[in-house]
Amino acid sequence: MSEADPAQRLCEALRASRGFLHKQDIGSAMDLLAQARPVAAPGVLSVPNGDDCAAIADGADGHLLFAIEGFVDDFVEREPWFAGWCGVMVNLSDVAAMGGRPLAVVDALWSADSAAAEPLMQGLVAACEHYGVPLVGGHSNHRSSRSQLAVAVLGRARRLLTSFDARPGDVLVMAVDLRGRWQEPYPYWNAATGAPAERLRADLELLPQLAEAGLADAAKDISMAGVLGTALMLLDCSRAGAVIDVDAIPRPPTVTEGDDAALLRWLTAFPSYGFVLSVRPAQVPAVLRHFQARDIAAAAIGEVTAAPTVQLHHRGGRAPLWDLAARPFITARGPAHG
Repeated sequence: MSEADPAQRLCEALRASRGFLHKQDIGSAMDLLAQARPVAAPGVLSVPNGDDCAAIADGADGHLLFAIEGFVDDFVEREPWFAGWCGVMVNLSDVAAMGGRPLAVVDALWSADSAAAEPLMQGLVAACEHYGVPLVGGHSNHRSSRSQLAVAVLGRARRLLTSFDARPGDVLVMAVDLRGRWQEPYPYWNAATGAPAERLRADLELLPQLAEAGLADAAKDISMAGVLGTALMLLDCSRAGAVIDVDAIPRPPTVTEGDDAALLRWLTAFPSYGFVLSVRPAQVPAVLRHFQARDIAAAAIGEVTAAPTVQLHHRGGRAPLWDLAARPFITARGPAHG
């Protein structure tokens, strides 16, 4: 690809990234779940499968939220304490992305012996203490050939943010905490483990506040697919597309103009605090003020379109990233996509 095609080169690199490839695995699970719908109790879930949490109507109190995360074994083996911390942190981000607040955490861990499990548990406990969420139980196996970890969280939302409510004409907003550093050698931007507990809790509280104030309707926390892969997941669920301005995306000062490798790393990063929201245009200034008042970088990065294609603007060029009608990113490959 020639130097004159930066947008196209970026799209190709994103499609080949590990995060994009891993997220597409969700599609096969969604296909199987779609086939199993007749055995599910009708009316249990308030939003379809594919969101950050399962949302279960809970009477006048809103919705119970239920989420789970698992971690690849090489990460757990090499960074056990940080893996334990992340097990809590990413689940709390899922709850916040749906406008909720966490109630309790449980874990399941496998290790060769109790000594190998100790740093995992220490990371779990440290995160629960910092975020103010109780660890109420779980499952342990100390006779496993490899270390593995899964963590689940229960939460509650008074008013939901979902992945299914982005609308054409909405503005895509990215909010991310840049007060961090890379967790080398991984693509993790860590702005959490060194932050004050009070700040971590108050920053997560912004999402339910936005939901309850009616300032946003759709959101997703930025995961292993990075900001653009996360936007794709949100748009896929909402049966919409977008035009996204890559050059408007907030980034650390070390990601300088023209440094393609640094930009790609940032665009595929998993930040400890990062969200993509779909916001009605009139509400955008208020949403940005909420984040900026807490020193969280926030910016409008694109516009939602009715056509289910995602286009990237970058360095004066424009290129297609994904055609969601032809190839869903995470949702079931059913007739709804044509």
